[in-house]
Amino acid sequence: MSKIFDFIKNNAILCISGLLAVISCFFVAPDKEYVGYINFKVLAILFALMLIVAALVRIGTFDILTGKLLKKIKSVRGIALLLTILSFFLSMLLTNDVTLVTLVPFAIMVLEPFGRRRDLMYTLIIMTVAANLGSMLTPIGNPQNLYLYEKYHIALPDFILLMLPYSAVSLLLVIVLIFVLIRARKNAQSSFKSESKELNKVKLIIYIALFILNVLTVAGFVHFLISLIVTSVALLIIDRGSFAKVDYKLLLTFVFFFVLIGNIGRISAITDALAGLVTKYPVPAAVLSSQIISNVPAAMLLSAFTENGRALVIGTNLGGLGTIIASMASLITYRFYGEHKNKPYSGEQKSGSYLLAFSIINIVILILLFGFYSVLTLPS
Repeated sequence: MSKIFDFIKNNAILCISGLLAVISCFFVAPDKEYVGYINFKVLAILFALMLIVAALVRIGTFDILTGKLLKKIKSVRGIALLLTILSFFLSMLLTNDVTLVTLVPFAIMVLEPFGRRRDLMYTLIIMTVAANLGSMLTPIGNPQNLYLYEKYHIALPDFILLMLPYSAVSLLLVIVLIFVLIRARKNAQSSFKSESKELNKVKLIIYIALFILNVLTVAGFVHFLISLIVTSVALLIIDRGSFAKVDYKLLLTFVFFFVLIGNIGRISAITDALAGLVTKYPVPAAVLSSQIISNVPAAMLLSAFTENGRALVIGTNLGGLGTIIASMASLITYRFYGEHKNKPYSGEQKSGSYLLAFSIINIVILILLFGFYSVLTLPS
C-alpha cells in the first residue's frame, strides 16, 4: 500500500487525469468515436523530441557546454546569471522540464561549494522561472504549446510573433531578479572543477539532424510518421538507452486528457456552461485554471470550449507562473532542492523558505506579465 500511495503522490496529475477519464466513460459510453479523440501527431512529435533530447543528454552535450561556459566565471552572481540565461534559451528547444532536469543538478553541484544556501535557493527559483518563461516562445518549448499549436493550426511565424513581446519582457525580468536577489560577493570561490569529457561528434551531428527533422515536422514540412520512424530507428541503432529516459507518464497523461476532453465535448450541459465563460475571458480563465490543475491540463481542457487558440497560448504560458503546481516543471527543481536541504550550509534555510520565496517571486512576475498583457490588448 505504501508503494501505491508513493506512486500516487509522485504522479498526481497522471492519476487524477486517469481517474477523470474513467469517470467520463460512465457518462459517454465507449464507442468508435473514442479513437478520434487522440491526437496521434502531438504524441508522435512529443515522443520523438523527448527521445532526441534524452540522447543528447546521455552523450553529455549540455554538461560539457555549461562546464566550458563556467570555466571563466568565478562569482556567484555571474554563475547564477549564466545558468538563468541558459535555462531561458535552452527551454525553447529542449522544453522547460528537460532543461531543468539537465541544469538544476549541475547548478547545485557548482554552487554548493560556495556554502551559501540563500544564493543557491534564489538561483534555482529564478532558473525555474526562466525555463517556464523561455519555453513559451516556441511550439516545442513545452507540451501545451505543441498541443495548442497543432490543434489550432497556428503558423510557426505567427506563434513566435505572438509570444515574442512576452519573451522579451520576461528575459529582462529574470535578469533583474538575478541582480536584486543574488548578492555580488567579492573573493567568492568555489571548489567545483568541471570534468573534461570528449563529446562524440558523430552522434552529436546525427542527433542535431534528427532534431532538425522534427522541427520541420512541427513546421509542417515533414509528415509526423516519417520523422517518428526515422528517429526511432536511428536511436534503436545508435542508443537504445534513450528510450528508457522518455517521459512515458506524460504521454499517457495526454491520452487520458484526450479521452476526458473528448467525452466532455459530447456532454452539452458542461460545454454550454463553460463555453460562455472561456469565450468571454479566455486568458484569465487559462491563468486561473493553471494555478489549480497546471497549465498543460488547463490548455487541453479549455481548448474544448473556445476557438481562440492564441488566447489560450498566452494564458497557459503566463499561467505557468504562480503556484508551484502551475507548471509541473517547477516541481522538478523543488524535488532536487529538497534532496539537498539537509546538507550543512552557512545561513541555513529550510525548504519551507523555498516555497514561500518561490510563490512570492512567481506571483509578482505573473502580475507584471498579466499587466503587460492588459496593456498590449487595450483598445486603440
